[in-house]
Amino acid sequence: MVSAVLGATAMTAIPAQARPQWTPAEAKAWYAKQPWLVGSNYAPANSINQLEMWQEATWDPKRIDYELGLAENIGMNTMRVFLHDQLWQQDPEGFKKRINEFLAIAAKHKIKPLFVLFDSCWDPNPVLGPQHPPIPGVHNSGWVQAPGLPAMRDPSQEPRLKAYVQGVIGAFAKDDRILGWDLWNEPDNGADQYKGQEGKEPLVRALLAKTYDWARAADPSQPLTSGVWQHDDWATDAKLSPMEKLQLSQSDVISFHDYNWPETFQGRVNQLKVYGRPILCTEFMARGNGSTFDGSLPIGKRENVAMINWGFVDGKTQTRMPWDSWKKPYTMDEPTIWFHEVFRNDGTPYRQAEVDLIRSLAKAPKGVVPAAKK
Repeated sequence: MVSAVLGATAMTAIPAQARPQWTPAEAKAWYAKQPWLVGSNYAPANSINQLEMWQEATWDPKRIDYELGLAENIGMNTMRVFLHDQLWQQDPEGFKKRINEFLAIAAKHKIKPLFVLFDSCWDPNPVLGPQHPPIPGVHNSGWVQAPGLPAMRDPSQEPRLKAYVQGVIGAFAKDDRILGWDLWNEPDNGADQYKGQEGKEPLVRALLAKTYDWARAADPSQPLTSGVWQHDDWATDAKLSPMEKLQLSQSDVISFHDYNWPETFQGRVNQLKVYGRPILCTEFMARGNGSTFDGSLPIGKRENVAMINWGFVDGKTQTRMPWDSWKKPYTMDEPTIWFHEVFRNDGTPYRQAEVDLIRSLAKAPKGVVPAAKK
């Protein structure tokens, strides 16, 4: 049932007692009702980051409708979409209204988004208002962390962050247009290209633990997760970092990132099976790094692992450029091999064979990888 989110009842009352973490059986029952999930991490081509996507002055539902139509046409049924606490601070009612509008557009195209609430990647000092233009030749040159590092270092900001988590999830807690809530993207990412982030990881870990509690207190019908993304052994408790232990022990469904060759991808899936929960790969596909659609996507289909690649339509994020462009900007507009993205800005596929593969796998029954056409 779609929640009414725009009136006085939008601020859903928070239950007195938080719902418990789903059992593995409850998580599997939820997952069994889903199709094989395939999609992209999504920001419109005309947005450099989360703030530009969602702020009223740059909100562009027409462009979003066009791009999600591209996704529907190739069989995608989910998108991982980043939110931001400062958007709630700026205009909570307007932000909820735009989320609701986004959900209506997504539902029109048979797409259920996975919303990301916080993010430890890239610029630690987000600022509302007009965003700077892309830095030529640089991958994701305008992406911002949420919350910013100043907010994490200021204990007086915690009530505001709690209000954001519970306000957003509470407003949409029973909305069946939403796939789930990814509470924190790469929480232990040091964003090393920026200086002055000493002591960040313990602050993030403490806040993530609270975020799980705040989110459960909003009693969402959708699952909660936060994805592991580094290190080589996720199956052995003694090898897990404190952050990974928190993520894997608190998530309703397990999520992870992998930008490696197919053999490594398969190994990571095998490691995560020990938790007995559904597995979602919420980031993959970096062509120059050996992570490709044709290498990893069939494994995900065979293993019934949700597959969400980084990047959809080439635009202001410039993630067609490789990661190393942070250290050495690319002088060529067109890298030899695009790192991320599925479509060019005009809606034509970067590689037709890739979209044909996505469409073919999405059409096939769960667990079935169709034979390649000769």
